[in-house]
Amino acid sequence: QVQLVESGGGLVQPGGSLRLSCATSGSIFSFYPGGWSRQPPRGQRELVADITVGGRTNYADAVKGRFTISRDNAKNTVYLQMNSLKPDDTAIYYCYVLFGSRTYWGQGTQVTVSS
Repeated sequence: QVQLVESGGGLVQPGGSLRLSCATSGSIFSFYPGGWSRQPPRGQRELVADITVGGRTNYADAVKGRFTISRDNAKNTVYLQMNSLKPDDTAIYYCYVLFGSRTYWGQGTQVTVSS
């Protein structure tokens, strides 16, 4: 069983920054791709960013140039650095890992962008 634990969400003003973390108990992200998705209050879950085992990254158009996904293999953690946050970024953010034929999800962390 793969367990993912997110942290770092919260309330931030427009233009502010947050860094989300997603930690696992083993070296999952060293060997399997993963990333971040989000679910807005009145919308469907959507991809935010992902990262391959080789370190190649991919971003949704809405976050390109503002968000950065990264991975620390020594800490078994994937990060999402979010800058220039907008109210439209308000959502529950979930990390995930593609573990063979299965996708494992974290419990989610709330990000609210509001003045």
